[in-house]
Amino acid sequence: MGLEIENTDFSAADFEKFSAKLRDNLVALKQVLARPGFGEGDLSFGAELELYIVNQDGEPLHKNQEVIAQLKDPQLTLEINRYNLEYNFSPVLVKDGCFAATQKEALAALAKINACTSQWDGRVVPIGILPTLQQSDTGYHAMTPQGRFEALTKELTELRGGPFTIAIEGEDALQLAMDDVTLEGANTSFQVHLRVPPQEFADFYNALQLVTPLVVAMAANSPTLFGHRLWHETRIPLFKQSIDCRAKDGMHPIPARVNFGNHWLRSSAYELFAEATLLYRPILPICHEEDPLAIVRAGGTPALHELRLHQGTIWLWNRPVFDPVDGGHLRIELRATPAGPSIVDMLANAALAIGLAKSLQSSIRELLPAIPFTYCTANFYRAAQKGMAAELFWPSARQSQPEYFSVSSILKTLLPRLPESLDAMGFLKHDVAGLLDVIAERLETRQTGAQWQLDKLAQLRKDLHLRDALQAMLQQYQTNSDANIPVAQWR
Repeated sequence: MGLEIENTDFSAADFEKFSAKLRDNLVALKQVLARPGFGEGDLSFGAELELYIVNQDGEPLHKNQEVIAQLKDPQLTLEINRYNLEYNFSPVLVKDGCFAATQKEALAALAKINACTSQWDGRVVPIGILPTLQQSDTGYHAMTPQGRFEALTKELTELRGGPFTIAIEGEDALQLAMDDVTLEGANTSFQVHLRVPPQEFADFYNALQLVTPLVVAMAANSPTLFGHRLWHETRIPLFKQSIDCRAKDGMHPIPARVNFGNHWLRSSAYELFAEATLLYRPILPICHEEDPLAIVRAGGTPALHELRLHQGTIWLWNRPVFDPVDGGHLRIELRATPAGPSIVDMLANAALAIGLAKSLQSSIRELLPAIPFTYCTANFYRAAQKGMAAELFWPSARQSQPEYFSVSSILKTLLPRLPESLDAMGFLKHDVAGLLDVIAERLETRQTGAQWQLDKLAQLRKDLHLRDALQAMLQQYQTNSDANIPVAQWR
C-alpha cells in the first residue's frame, strides 16, 4: 500500500484485467511454493511503527508531508491522515540480536523525527488511539493528499453504498456515521514481520491465531475514542467498522476486509492467498507488465505485483506476506498489537506473541479439535473488549467440553515455556530475557497501557473537565513513553 498512483478512476475493463492477473499470480505462487528449498534460510524479524504527530497541547499536527520532505528518510512513509507517519525498521536476523537492534533503531528514529517536528512545537507519540483526538480531526480535510488514499476511499465508499457506521459499546457507548475512511487513521499499531519456513507455516500460523487473543489482552493500549471509554483495545472494532464496505443490509456473504480469519489453516499458506483472490473484490486494479507464469517457467521468482497489492487491501490481523527477494520467502505480519506505550513494551509484546506461538506449534494439531475457529474469533474480540479481565475459551486435549479461563491463569501456565521456545527459534537468550521480564511484571501488576490510561483518567477527572483531563493524561503518558519505561512501572 506504499505504492503511489496517478490514476484514481478505474473502468470495468481495469477490474477484469486485474482479476485475470490475480488468477495468474495465484497459479505462479502455487508453483513457486512447491519448489524444493523455497523459503529456507535464517529467520528474520522486522517491524513497522505507526505514529501520531501532535502539538504542545497533544492535538493532531498536520505535518506528515513536511516531515517526509525534510528528513528524506526512505524508511519513513505517509499514512492516510496528515498527522500520522509510519517508520519501517531494518529487518534483522533473529540470531543477530534482533530485539536490541530494533530498540536502538527505534529510539534513534523517534529522536530524529522529534527533532524535525520541534520546529512546529510538535512531537510524535506511539499510542493505539490518541486520547485527545476529536471527531473534527477526521474527514477529507485530514486526509493526506495522495492518489492511493483517494482511490482507496473512493472504491471502499462506492462498495459500501453509504456512510460507514461506527457502533462500539463501552462505559460511554459511541455511535456515529462517517462519509469517508479517515477514521481508519485513528488506529496506530506496531506491526511485526517474522519470516517463517514454508513447511512450518500452517502449524505456526494456527498457533499464532490461537495465542493472539492473549497478546491483545496484554498489549491493550486504546481504551478511548473522542473521549468515550470503550474497549481496552478499541482499535479492533474501530478498524473493522471504519472501512467495512459490505452491503448495509448485512446479508451479503463477503467477509469483512478487516478480519481475524475464516478457518484454521489446513496445510499451507497458499490457502490464505487463494482466499484473498477468490473472496475479496479488487479495489485498486493496477496491473504490472510482468508475466508471472513466464518467469516461473524460466526458473525465476515472479514479484506477483497484483497479488501483493491486493493483499495490502485486505487487513487480516495476522496476514501472510510473500516476498520475492533472493528467491522468495514467506512472512507473517502480526498486526493486532497497538503502538506504545513504550518501545520496550512493544518489543516485549512481539516476543510474547512469537514465543507463545512457538511453544504451542508442536501440539497445535492436537488442540484444534478442542476449539472451533469461531471460539478463537470470539476470544479475540473478548480480549480486545476486556483486556486482562477477559475470560477466554482455552483448549485442552483432555477436556470433555469447552471451558473458560482467565487470561492471567492461561499466561501463568504458558510463560515458563517461552525462553526455551524462543531459544529453539534462534533468538539470543540475552536478547529476550529482559523482554520476558517486562511481560512477567505486567502480568503481575495487571497494568497494561489501556488500564493505566483508564485509571489515570479517572484520577484526573476528580479535578478537571474531560478535555483537560485527557490532555493531562497524554502529557504524563508521553513523559513515560519518551523515557522508554515499561508500562507496568508507570505511576
